[in-house]
Amino acid sequence: MSEQTPAPGESVAAASIAESPKTEPSAERPSGRSVMREIVESSTLVVILAVIASLILSGVLILFADPEFRAALQYFFSRPADTFQAAADALGSAYSAIWQGAVFNSGGDTFAKKIAPFMQTLTMATPLIFAGLGIGIGFRAGLFNIGAQGQIMIGATLGAVVGFMWHLPFPLHLILAVIGCALGGAIWGFIPGWLKAKTGAHEVITTIMLNYIALNLVGWLLTLESMQREGSDNPQSPVLDDSALYPKLFGDQFQLHWGFVLALLAAGFSWWLMERSTLGFQFRAVGANPSAARTAGMKVSTVTILVMVVAGAMSGLAGSAQILGTQPSLTVGIAGSIGFDAITVALLGASRPLGIVMAATLFGGLKAAGPTLQVQAGLPIDIVLVIQSLIVLFIAAPPLVRFLFRLPTPHKVKEVVA
Repeated sequence: MSEQTPAPGESVAAASIAESPKTEPSAERPSGRSVMREIVESSTLVVILAVIASLILSGVLILFADPEFRAALQYFFSRPADTFQAAADALGSAYSAIWQGAVFNSGGDTFAKKIAPFMQTLTMATPLIFAGLGIGIGFRAGLFNIGAQGQIMIGATLGAVVGFMWHLPFPLHLILAVIGCALGGAIWGFIPGWLKAKTGAHEVITTIMLNYIALNLVGWLLTLESMQREGSDNPQSPVLDDSALYPKLFGDQFQLHWGFVLALLAAGFSWWLMERSTLGFQFRAVGANPSAARTAGMKVSTVTILVMVVAGAMSGLAGSAQILGTQPSLTVGIAGSIGFDAITVALLGASRPLGIVMAATLFGGLKAAGPTLQVQAGLPIDIVLVIQSLIVLFIAAPPLVRFLFRLPTPHKVKEVVA
């Protein structure tokens, strides 16, 4: 190629830049924001394959946790059939235990006992649906709400106060207790939203710190005489009035309560909010491009605060599923690990309401199957936690899943020939 001379008035540096090969912006290393967006918006196929991959890898762990398989493995080369038989027995027993503990107990002598595992699965899924919806709304608005754990605790605390300090008739008492839970979560979501909007403080840091504040705040509140159960030395509140509790959905034979129906309604509301309402459009616009949204006349700071308030209210309702449903007495462990599990639920559900409901049901089933897995299959209950952790691992790494299953990349970068 012949060397070109700079045009009149053009510097040598400018000419060299013009002659240098141009690379497309998409070929540059992806920023942290684009990586997180790829994680949050994983395709349905990648999500399904991530679950399958986690179950396969968990199967390997189940095998090595089984003493009979380990014993048969020692003489594999002399009698390989014994090893394969022990592997089949171990995996069959484990996955059968998960099925019978989470979906259908074929050994039950009544229909109620046969479907009891699925009822328990839906019960365990209820708070995960609420909290997953809150985190999913934040994800779609470009905010990473890691504070669902604290929002659940504060929501449950305010709902508990309404539940045992006020003595009102049903259903007024229940309605006010539910509002109290949502209000408590909304307040705890407002704080990081305001800090983000007004000071630029990163919501990941502030929400994590607020989780610890909520934990210690609830612990301190339970030391107060007015919050302690009479005659008990343990840090727990009085039992809530029956008029403040969710009624059982199918009678006292199951723990499933009307909070599950409210969770489904909340999922429908989240879909309408994000897909059909003007406010939801603003949420998504700010999440996609805050600068463009500001140029279009949207108040980005106000939208940021509202996103965290709505997300916090949803997580507070997750607290209502606990304090008004399955555990009608406030303790420091009221939230369990729901707030952190809900992050995985939101990722697994691609931050969409239907996906979140399905992912929450999956995780609820894994939790419900834990005791059966331990008793029937003789495996440690930690295997369930391993399966959940592996799902997180694969969901957080879509390129790994695509590599394992030889899937094409969704946006292949075109090569630039110099």
